[in-house]
Amino acid sequence: MKTFCGRANPTTGSMEWIEEGEDYDYHQEIARSRYADMLHDKDRNVKYYQGIRAAVSRVKERGEKAIVLDIGTGTGLLSMMAASAGADFCYAIEVFKPMANAAVKIVEKNGFSDKIKVINKHSTEVTVGPDGDMQCRANILVTELFDTELIGEGALPSYEHAHKYLVQEGCEAVPHRATVYVQLVESRRMWSWKKLFPVHVETEDGEKILVPPSEVENCPGLPSVCDIQLNQMPPSDFSTLSDVVTMFSVDFSKPVQSASTCYRVQLEPVKSGKAQIVLSWWDIDMDPSGMINCTMAPYWVKPTSALQWRDHWMQCVYFLPREEPVLKGEKLYLTACRDEYSVWYNLQRAREGEKEADEEEHEAGVGVESPVCRCRAHLLWNRPRFGELNDQNRTRQYIKSLRKVLKTDSVCLCISDGSLLPVLAHYLGAKQVKCMQPSRIDFYHHHELWQAFFKANHLEDKIKIIEARPELLTPSHLEDKKISVLVGEPFFTTSLLPWHNLYFWYARTAVSTHLASNVTVLPQSAALHMVIVEFQDLWRIRSPCGSCEGFDVQTMDDMIKDSLNFRESKEAEPHPLWEYPCKSLSDPREVLTFDFTKTVPQHCLSTEGSVKLLRKGKSHGAVLWMEYHLTADISVSTGLMQLSNEKGNCEWNPHCKQAVYFFSSVIESEIQSDPTAVTYAINFDTKTGEIAMDFKL
Repeated sequence: MKTFCGRANPTTGSMEWIEEGEDYDYHQEIARSRYADMLHDKDRNVKYYQGIRAAVSRVKERGEKAIVLDIGTGTGLLSMMAASAGADFCYAIEVFKPMANAAVKIVEKNGFSDKIKVINKHSTEVTVGPDGDMQCRANILVTELFDTELIGEGALPSYEHAHKYLVQEGCEAVPHRATVYVQLVESRRMWSWKKLFPVHVETEDGEKILVPPSEVENCPGLPSVCDIQLNQMPPSDFSTLSDVVTMFSVDFSKPVQSASTCYRVQLEPVKSGKAQIVLSWWDIDMDPSGMINCTMAPYWVKPTSALQWRDHWMQCVYFLPREEPVLKGEKLYLTACRDEYSVWYNLQRAREGEKEADEEEHEAGVGVESPVCRCRAHLLWNRPRFGELNDQNRTRQYIKSLRKVLKTDSVCLCISDGSLLPVLAHYLGAKQVKCMQPSRIDFYHHHELWQAFFKANHLEDKIKIIEARPELLTPSHLEDKKISVLVGEPFFTTSLLPWHNLYFWYARTAVSTHLASNVTVLPQSAALHMVIVEFQDLWRIRSPCGSCEGFDVQTMDDMIKDSLNFRESKEAEPHPLWEYPCKSLSDPREVLTFDFTKTVPQHCLSTEGSVKLLRKGKSHGAVLWMEYHLTADISVSTGLMQLSNEKGNCEWNPHCKQAVYFFSSVIESEIQSDPTAVTYAINFDTKTGEIAMDFKL
């Protein structure tokens, strides 16, 4: 059986469906999974083991046999913990077939085959009875079905079904309960991931202000959570307006309801400000007493306790539908609504004489509709893109470079998705401005959004949107004029890796017959840069585990390695490195250049060389990013913004994902007279727009 996979084609700027072998999907799932991260999560594993031991003991003390149901067993780790804690039998449910097969091998290797039965089904399909998958209902329910939002992986429907059909009434549950916490904050940085701020441009006619259309300004956005490593958000980037409060909790030992509901708590701001953001996280109590607790609380909430790094559970950023000015000490109600898979928030002022909300009284009584984006911007741009468009320093660089290249008779064509450049070019004096939004995804939405932008700024007749792909551009689109200035950020919604935005070069090549002989191209060129790094924690997602809490999980390591070797070993993967601290072990190096003043060559662009490791540390991998040279002396970087030379700490562009190539083996470098070197070979295939790379330590 063949699988069709969507993949961005950097030479056309579109998503294309590629036919892959039947194993491809499975290898992708394993290679990019977070299983290694979970196995490295010492805090999670120790707490689960303690909770399971305690639950088995409580059942045994009642003189009952301990029968365990483990939903979403993965490697079988939690079932093996239960068996070694004295459980009489465990039913381990795993829906993903390759994972279930691995669990069977791991269970057998650890000597628990007589105590654990792995069932390759969704838990809602499991049957109970003499001829069923389970002989009888379980009296201990063990699960790990949680994501950063707690309920996003379908934990509630799974629990609801298990209580109805698979476990005894009054069963023990590990975890016993989950509690969701919230804190109201003001943060221009986080708010810039949802809203578009006005852009101020100094022109010869005075200051012009580019304003977003009212439909963008008033749009509630999307209900999807923004999950990030909140521990990397510096205190200077947000201001807490309330104390941390408990929003709701779920007792997993009792029947669970998955039906949509709302919860309401009363808040009193501890300081005045603009309520924009609800920060949220959860903890789980592994036992009824709450003595065994595993928390996702960020650094400022529990400053004295050591933080466990994990990437499978992070913290949540929720955007309120609109900014609300609040006063210190006033009474507010925060409402959380949820369906089976997601949560959203609303803030209201308490009305005079309204009875105080009881935090234990869950039902808020009124439903708040899930936010729906009607302005199209939130459908087209992800949160980092909003942040990028709101980055004043970045916009200044483009304004400065446009000022250098535009003349009063300039005919300007902008090729980028959802860019402010056409408006900036018009304000800065170009005679004619036309723009193309080449993304074949959501062309209609892009067109409608930009028509709304132009209308809001009275530019409908000033900037023309060309409804054609670059290769289909005709002289009539340009009113028989030649393009004197071709501009791009470049940014395209289909790009996943930094070099995918080189589609601008292919588009520039496609329109070359329409360019004036003395055309100015902005950016004039681009360069691929690279640095060798040691990650503080990100290395864990690709690092073999070997043994976990005394159980041999080598089979899982081998499985991940095989899947990486299937296709991924010569590929980099995108990560937003502002969330994942690292230090550079080498100096950054420019490895390939791309000249946009010329067309894309027929031949591949290749380079090889070596970089010296100048700092002590473990070489976990190489980070690659693009720098765009707008003019001879103005550049913008999608990667490294700053390097502190003494320690090598890296500061990364917060709006872009950088490419990370994890080395298959790690070397420890010492500072010595003859430093260790890493050799590299990098090849840009101009036919596919992809970059292949190889590193040797």
